[in-house]
Amino acid sequence: MYAVIASGGKQEKVSTGQQVHLELIEGETGAEISLTPVLLVDGDTVLATADQLAGATVTGKLLGTTKGPKINGFTYKRRTNNRKRYGHRQNYSVVEITSISR
Repeated sequence: MYAVIASGGKQEKVSTGQQVHLELIEGETGAEISLTPVLLVDGDTVLATADQLAGATVTGKLLGTTKGPKINGFTYKRRTNNRKRYGHRQNYSVVEITSISR
């Protein structure tokens, strides 16, 4: 059984027992969180409409935070001595999916 959830403007396919990296979520390490909205649940039957997904929930346990890869960027404009270097490293929450219920 798997579900598709929306988190941080992205969609993620999750199953029970899986660890996923999601956009930073507020909360204490070890806390139970509910991941909404649920976009699809696939098991014996597929639940995809809004009426069918009204009672569907995906719960997880917040394991901690981690950082993504470093992104180095560089911009310039020719003939003006206008150059700029920048870097970015995104923070993620590590969540273990504990249950998917319909």
